[in-house]
Amino acid sequence: MNIRVLVLAGGEGKRMGQSFAKVLTPFAGKPLIVHLLEAIKNSDIDPKPVIVLGFDRDRVRKELGEKYDYVIQEEQLGTGHAVQCAEGELRGTSDAVLVLYGDQPFLKPETIRKIAELHKEIKPVITMATVTVPDFKSWRATFYDFGRIVRNHSGEITAIVEKKDATEAELNIREVNPSYFCFDADWLWRHLPNLNQENAQGEFYLTDLVRIAVTARDTVASVAVDPKESIGINTPDHLELAEGLHKFN
Repeated sequence: MNIRVLVLAGGEGKRMGQSFAKVLTPFAGKPLIVHLLEAIKNSDIDPKPVIVLGFDRDRVRKELGEKYDYVIQEEQLGTGHAVQCAEGELRGTSDAVLVLYGDQPFLKPETIRKIAELHKEIKPVITMATVTVPDFKSWRATFYDFGRIVRNHSGEITAIVEKKDATEAELNIREVNPSYFCFDADWLWRHLPNLNQENAQGEFYLTDLVRIAVTARDTVASVAVDPKESIGINTPDHLELAEGLHKFN
């Protein structure tokens, strides 16, 4: 099975309070996205990942060089829209598409391989990672902003609810979505046009594909990931937490 890796890196990161792309935020001696790209390289899944650029794209491309394929997201209309922008580059080139995010620097090559290997073994329409934390305190506070994983009584995933769309009860769920997805490619391109903007952000959520799969009774597989690998950096506070963890690891 041939798997292509797609890295979403088009966001402005307004909450960081800086004038350049969030993925270029310095962390442990290099930009955030470089940590992820090194992990992808060491995973041996895809020798030339595709990177979705948007805000500050010229600076990001100059920093990263020509070792990657690039696509442009002219408007930042959500994660689903970012993947739609990559369809022309990716469609027909692989059996599966593994979507990762440029602002998550702790992801390990072994975990990328674990997601890919489960997808190859089970061949679901979606293989996704999940993270379970005991609470949202201390360094785990960063996960409070993540979407919540909703399961039925049989333990099957039935939905991912974004924080801004969640009820009080859903916000208490401690299994969250770090947004690592591996999609069957044919299924992905067939269902991407079904995404809509009917949510609090008015964006196309990639996570809505899970709902589409569940509704169609298609198989959604999941992999448990170490919370520390899945820390996303969206605010200066998140960055400070991540720097503290890096220092003591």
